[in-house]
Amino acid sequence: MTAKKNQKVSQSVIYVLVWITLVSLTALTVVVANFDLKDFTLFVALLIAAIKSGFVINIFMHIKYEDPLFKAFFSDGCVYFISRICNYYI
Repeated sequence: MTAKKNQKVSQSVIYVLVWITLVSLTALTVVVANFDLKDFTLFVALLIAAIKSGFVINIFMHIKYEDPLFKAFFSDGCVYFISRICNYYI
């Protein structure tokens, strides 16, 4: 019973820490948007968004705990999606 309770508490702490990180990164995005970084503004904003999506995918969507085969298919889909976006803009 105690091990199960400790796991629940630690999982809750992880969720709160990830939430705080996501809020902080959102605030950082707003701050960066106010600076004139010329050509790097979009790059920095997308980099912050990629970090935030990594947290959401791994923690809240539980990809971190899935089988390696599922992770491979998921990663392949992400790479395909990113390549299509890059192909559109380049």
